[in-house]
Amino acid sequence: MSAFSDRLPAFPWDKLEPYKATAAAHPDGIVDLSVGTPVDPVPELIQKALTAAADSPGYPTVWGTPELRDAITGWCARRLGARGLTHRNVLPIVGSKELVAWLPTQLGLGPGDKVAYPRLAYPTYEVGARLARAEHVAYDDPTDVDPANLKLLWLNSPSNPTGRVLSKDELIRVVAWAREHGVLLVSDECYLELGWEAEPTSVLHPDVCGGSHEGVVAVHSLSKRSNLAGYRAAFLAGDAEVLTDLLLIRKHGGMMTSAPTQAAAVAALGDDTHVQEQRARYAARRAALREALLGHGFRIEHSEASLYLWATRDESCWDTVAHLASLGILVAPGDFYGEAGRDFVRVAMTATDERVAAAVSRLR
Repeated sequence: MSAFSDRLPAFPWDKLEPYKATAAAHPDGIVDLSVGTPVDPVPELIQKALTAAADSPGYPTVWGTPELRDAITGWCARRLGARGLTHRNVLPIVGSKELVAWLPTQLGLGPGDKVAYPRLAYPTYEVGARLARAEHVAYDDPTDVDPANLKLLWLNSPSNPTGRVLSKDELIRVVAWAREHGVLLVSDECYLELGWEAEPTSVLHPDVCGGSHEGVVAVHSLSKRSNLAGYRAAFLAGDAEVLTDLLLIRKHGGMMTSAPTQAAAVAALGDDTHVQEQRARYAARRAALREALLGHGFRIEHSEASLYLWATRDESCWDTVAHLASLGILVAPGDFYGEAGRDFVRVAMTATDERVAAAVSRLR
């Protein structure tokens, strides 16, 4: 390995391959509930917008078209309740994972700086800190982190993997704490439109941020809400000063969303109907999987939002993975998301109705 790749942990998904092979050997085929990639069609209005913009011979802009910036600010006002956002408060990005992995580097963080993220979390938060050679700190309560040299605080609500939703009061408290200590707070809200038993709130809601975007940035993605994981379409919204610096850096780095994807994102952000239709699909799959897992002896914690059920049989996650693989069902082991998840598995709802029905039948 190179000195650069030496900074990174082993890629966790490689460990799942033997269990995937076991599940794939099932006579009726594998039911893959592990990665969480969308499987339903891209809505027709989005496909049409992409096709209409296919003749795009020139370079796109990193900041996005004015139409895209209008669509982002309009969506943030309509869906998040955000107020006072201008074009300076938004920035398109090439999918949210790219941003998570490279944000500490783009912020200029390095040795001696700290990045904090939830103890159970998307692994790329840690990867981003490692790429920048910054220290990484996992927390149970962000306000318990020593603020000395803390430069970036990640929130994730609804959570991947647990589906936990932070209450408005919790968000208010953490935003106030971060501002008091001069810490940039970045909230990963990619599952915000997928609340089931709780209504997620954005850090950009005026009740949370006090009508000011100072020191707060929200990350949003079209991958899950609009089945656009293959398009790599996401955006940032919040502190104009932070986003202006990131825009300049990303211009130098050529980190631009393709012009057809920008046009598709405008269509996606302007339409709520397809989101409600997709929510209904996921709600039905969630109800079926939840009932089947509970009937099979699982306990489900949190999972009040997002596209996952956080489930346990009070045993090693790898024993559970092996058990489900023997039934032809592949899930993600909880320790992929931190040692605190060692007794849990993450069960994704992103499989077709037919495959979900197969999993339900096998669990019964």
